[in-house]
Amino acid sequence: MFGILRPCRHTLPGGLKADWTGHLCGLCLALRDEHGQLARTVTNYDGLVVSVLVDAQTPAEPRRRRAGPCPLRGFRTAGVATGEGARLAAAVSLVLASAKLADHAADGDGAMSRRPVAAAAQALSRRWAGQARSGSAALGFDAGVLLDAVARQPAAELSAGNGVAGLLAATEPTETATAAAFAHTAVLAGRPGNVAPLAEAGRLFGRLAHLLDAVADRRADDVAGAWNPLTATGTDLVTARRLADDATLGVRLALADVDWERPRLAHRLLVHELERAVGHAFAHAGGPGKTDPETDPEKVDLTKHRDPAGDTAGGRFGNRRGLLGGCAAAIGLCCTCQLCCADEFPGPWSGQRRQGLCANNDCGFCDCCDGCTDCCDCCDGCDCCDCNC
Repeated sequence: MFGILRPCRHTLPGGLKADWTGHLCGLCLALRDEHGQLARTVTNYDGLVVSVLVDAQTPAEPRRRRAGPCPLRGFRTAGVATGEGARLAAAVSLVLASAKLADHAADGDGAMSRRPVAAAAQALSRRWAGQARSGSAALGFDAGVLLDAVARQPAAELSAGNGVAGLLAATEPTETATAAAFAHTAVLAGRPGNVAPLAEAGRLFGRLAHLLDAVADRRADDVAGAWNPLTATGTDLVTARRLADDATLGVRLALADVDWERPRLAHRLLVHELERAVGHAFAHAGGPGKTDPETDPEKVDLTKHRDPAGDTAGGRFGNRRGLLGGCAAAIGLCCTCQLCCADEFPGPWSGQRRQGLCANNDCGFCDCCDGCTDCCDCCDGCDCCDCNC
């Protein structure tokens, strides 16, 4: 799972968590249905925004279908997004994954330093690109715009000069691709007047995605001697943060010009969560806006989240699985993220219902109104925080 928008369950108030999960699962199932089981591995947090945008603009009630139990949902069923929005999100996600795979293969990252592995990765990248083209054609969208941007990226990086101008030259292909994807959501929703503002929001979202990826990877890239847009253009973190803040403001302003039907989740993700992602990325990079150690989610004392009635000490008060069985169940719960993200999950040894580690508001990123105390214009009147602004 990759992407810059990774909301905590407590930053999605009301029914927004269920909506977000529905779009995420809908993207995963659309990838499976349209492109096969392997394609489900490219499910990502940013791609689902395309599905969210289509629903947010469509006058009719969002299309949902009942999906069966899944480990990532704690083996619960769920109503998941379906239709053109999910299919467009699937095509966009394939292009994103194709680009990432090709980039890693070209850089020889990890196992891809071996030629056979790199060759296989490049072949899979081409396959996904072809599937994205065919899948998007049925939706009236030319994925060639996205694929052309992917193809131009290496040249854009090589020709990037120094300073902000060079950095923006390197982010331009990503900006162009995301602008096209965001704009087409207005076409699918039958809102032609939204094409221009959504294209602008998409362009700036693409800039942020590229920029935050560079911020997150800068140290590792410098150690490995890999190309990084910040290092290559001599852009420091202060300047990068300024560009990121300008882009988040630009997204907010562009979204204000969109004619919405149900904007709450789109606004939550593309305004509040986007700003949160920027702060988080720079805090962990040691740049401007460093997180308070007392609220840094990586430094929170997780013992505060333990259920006193839970299966401590190897489940000695209710050991129903045994040591080995409980260990296997614990590994499964960890690998499927239920220990952190599920509302409830069965204790690995006792089977008792327990809450995930983010089940209360101590994760450091759970203030639903982003810290506003008087709720004056904190949500631009969209009621996304349920604070009756």
